[in-house]
Amino acid sequence: METGQKTIQTNNSLNKNNIKALSIQISLSGLSFCILNRTTNTIENLFHLNFTKKNTPFEVLERLKATVSKEPSLKETFESVLLIYQNELSCLVPKAFFEEQNLADYLKFNSKILKTDFISFDELAINDSINVYVPLVNINNFIFDTFGAFEYKHLSTILIDTLLQKTKSTKETKILVHVNKDVFELLAIKDGDLFLYNTYEYQTKEDFIYYILFCMEQLKLDPEQIKIELCGSITKDDEMYSILYKYVRHVEFINPKYTFKFETEPLQIYNDFVLLNSFN
Repeated sequence: METGQKTIQTNNSLNKNNIKALSIQISLSGLSFCILNRTTNTIENLFHLNFTKKNTPFEVLERLKATVSKEPSLKETFESVLLIYQNELSCLVPKAFFEEQNLADYLKFNSKILKTDFISFDELAINDSINVYVPLVNINNFIFDTFGAFEYKHLSTILIDTLLQKTKSTKETKILVHVNKDVFELLAIKDGDLFLYNTYEYQTKEDFIYYILFCMEQLKLDPEQIKIELCGSITKDDEMYSILYKYVRHVEFINPKYTFKFETEPLQIYNDFVLLNSFN
């Protein structure tokens, strides 16, 4: 496989009466899998593998291989396969200033990258930007060998595109926080436009609230007025929610409206926001 290709095509035979799509979210802290039956428009399977500590890319590959080997639902033929990379090694570049030969230069100012890292990019047509990031070549090679045709994107590409689509007609200013284990993504949107996106690693609830309040201070947003919407791995019982609600008056959870059905209803509809919005 040529690792520079964003889509690799093969001639897999498909059962036209049972067309399925697979999305896999990959981070050093865990794996998530989601299968959509396009024929019945139903999410047939949605499951997670959480690591007790951050793994190396090699360890992630071994966990992925083991899961694919033992999980029956992953042995089917899929019309489409999408990998979603979640890491802090990404950077948004205005399309007008983007030059493909400068990929490493865009990342090196805010991310630690190696000379051997393969760098890719997604185009965000909704706000004329390019998302530059580091995928995992060993994962790409395994997925190609296992499933054939596939695509890959950075998590923030799907997150930004989905949220801007939902807010492009609104004039309000809001902050959206996508929470995961040890890391969260923060977006600030004003008049339907993105004016801040960043990723923050955290270990405690104090880290979590510090970064959010710092962003609000820099953007001159009033905690008594601004609305924060949450999605991802967070509930009202979490200490992160409690401390956020202590300092910000208007906090609520995103209430996504999906067009498909669920074979098993998720505990919280907003938990797997990116994964469930990856099917287009």
